[in-house]
Parts: sequence; structure tokens; C-alpha cells
Amino acid sequence: MSERDKVLGHADEADGIEEYDNPLPTWWLGLFAGTVAFGIGYAVDYHFVSKRSQAGEYAAELAAAPKAPEATAVAATPDAIAAGKEIYTANCVACHGPDLHGGVGPDLTDATWIHGGKLDEIAHIITVGVPEKGMLTWGPILGPQKVGQVAAYVHSAGGGQ
Repeated sequence: MSERDKVLGHADEADGIEEYDNPLPTWWLGLFAGTVAFGIGYAVDYHFVSKRSQAGEYAAELAAAPKAPEATAVAATPDAIAAGKEIYTANCVACHGPDLHGGVGPDLTDATWIHGGKLDEIAHIITVGVPEKGMLTWGPILGPQKVGQVAAYVHSAGGGQ
């Protein structure tokens, strides 16, 4: 029996399967040592030489992210109001109701406006939404022109100031 095929003698302790005490191949040990050395070198470079961090990369990503477009100023003309009504009917009726009296979302015809009832304030809320209350951010979905038209329609419905 060679040194390579030495039985460890654990068969009596467990399930009867014999275990050999063979050394790992040299190429495997070299690969393992190489990965440990690479990991240490990478960590030193990442934190101390390049002075990078996950928090810094996250902040840079946020700074580079595109901002939500603000609504284009749209005058409350009859054409803008009519276009806004069509967009409202297609997107907003589920929460604010067909007559703007609310449902899941608030009533848009009363005089109480949490975020302001001026035309530009309405357009801003449509653009950025109110995520904590379940209103989507409609600016990227509709675009500035349609947001302005919906704001003109809602403002003209009598609730705006």
C-alpha cells in the first residue's frame, strides 16, 4: 500500500465508507493560493489605492441618473383642456373617477388641495406623483406636454385655485 492510498480508518465511526487521505493536486493548491492573493490585492487596490467604495459609486450613479422632466407650461386653452380630458379618461379615471370626485384618489373638484391647486402645482404633482399615497410618477410616462394638458383639464374642472 502506497503513501497515496492510506485509509484514514473512519469506517467504524460512520456508515462504513472508507476515506482516503490523498493530498490535493498541486495545480489546485496553486489556483487556490492565486485566488486568495488576487482577493487581497483587489481589496487593497479598491479601498486604499483607488479609494473607491460602494457608497461613493451609488452616489455617482444617482448624480448621473436622468431627472424627471418638469411639466411644460400649458395655457388652459379649450384645445389643451379637451386633450387633457382624453388623457385623464385613459389614465386617471381608475383612481380619481370619471367625474373627478375621487374614489381611491382624492376629489379633484373640491377646494381642499394638499399639494396646491394652482396650474403649475397640479402639473408638478402629476409629474412627480405621490408614491407614499399610491399615485404613480406620470411625468416619464406621459411626457411634459400631456402632463400640462391633464393639469389644464383638472384645473379647469373647478377645484384648482
